[in-house]
Order: sequence, then structure tokens, then C-alpha cells
Amino acid sequence: MRIIPLKEGNFSASKTKDFTLLTEENFDTIGGIKMSVQPFLIITENDYILLDAGIGWKNESGTTVASEILKKENIRPEQITKLLLSHLHKDHIEGAVKLTENGFEAAFPNAQMYIQKRELDFAMEKKGNPSFDFDILEKLIQLPNIIWMNENQGQITDEITYEVVGGHTPFMQVFWIRENDETAFYGADDLPQASYLKYHLAYKSDFDGRKAMELRLKWEKEARENNWKILLYHDLDKAIVEV
Repeated sequence: MRIIPLKEGNFSASKTKDFTLLTEENFDTIGGIKMSVQPFLIITENDYILLDAGIGWKNESGTTVASEILKKENIRPEQITKLLLSHLHKDHIEGAVKLTENGFEAAFPNAQMYIQKRELDFAMEKKGNPSFDFDILEKLIQLPNIIWMNENQGQITDEITYEVVGGHTPFMQVFWIRENDETAFYGADDLPQASYLKYHLAYKSDFDGRKAMELRLKWEKEARENNWKILLYHDLDKAIVEV
């Protein structure tokens, strides 16, 4: 498999979940939580798989950073076959839609989008929560090609396994992509940065911080035993680690 990080940048996230791009000039002066936003494209023999969609950050020319990376890799958005959404916080879904002359459309028009239905139900009960962009979420769920997921775990294809684990949000799901004895593991916001493997803490920013911590301990052991490549969505410096 080929793994391509689609890093939109490093950002500061305020308490109201507004994202400010970090630069050398403002890195030490700006407040908020510092994190990258980094979806991943995994190319296998059968699929072009996008793990979460980012925030659709645009560069000075008005094109999205993700589309620029894809262009450099000679990949068109139309080639993406599957978009797997771990949860529905704004920094994981906003890049899935784009505004055109005809209204909002799918940024990856040929991709089947996999969304956990219970995660949507949870989000819709949280109107006013700044972690969600309800305008974008409403547009997202009206798009075609959505596969609504209801099971706790299973196989999407022979290569793609998922499990609803909770932790960061009640129904967040994680993914394993396997091909030719190689495994890529995406723990989304239960395992967003390499430091989470070093410091075993329960974070108050999680819906169930203790559960997320216990999951990390479990995954670290399994990753070491099975040589997983761990994909880090929010790490400032790293994209992929092996333990």
C-alpha cells in the first residue's frame, strides 16, 4: 500500500474551535491548542481510501491544500473511492464538501462516504457545541453515496476493518487497512499524536478520557506485536510512527 499524508498545516484551535494557521512568526505568541490537521490517503490495489477529510484549508491561490498535494502526486479527487469518517467534528469533515456555482457538492464525487449513524445522532443532540459545524454537517448528510453504518465492528472490504470504540466521542470509529502483510492503523482522535503513546493520561477534552487511554495502551501493545503503521492526524511533526 501507499500512504500519503494530506497535511493541511499546523494550527491553533481556540476554545470556540476556530482554527488559526501557525507560522514561524506567531507560533510562540498565539494561544489555544496546537495541532496539525492531517488526513491520509491510502492507495491499495483495489481502492483509493481517504481517512477523514480535514477542514478544507485553502492556500493564497484559493485552492485547498489537500487538492494541491493530490495534484503533486498526480491524483485527481475523482479517483478517491472511499472516504472513511471517524467522527463528525468540524476538523474531520469540512474538507468533504465544496461550494460551487451549483451549491454544495462532494469534494470527492465518486467516493462512497462511510458515516457512523449513531455518531450523527449524537452530534445532532449537541446543537451549539463549537466542535461541530452544523451548517457543513447538514450539507454533508444530504450528499449522495453515503453508506450509513450501524454495527459496532466489521469489514468494509477484505482490506478495511472498522470498530466503534468511543473515547473521544461516544461512537467514534477507528480503522485498519491491511494489504500484503502490511497494516496501517488509524486511531483518529483517540490516538492523534505520538506523545499520547509516551504519556498515559486521560484527557478532559475527550468524552471518555479513561476509555481512550485504555484503548491506547491496548493498541500500543498490538501495534508492537503486529508491526502496525500508526497514522497520526494531529501530530505537529510526525505523520506515521511504528512502535
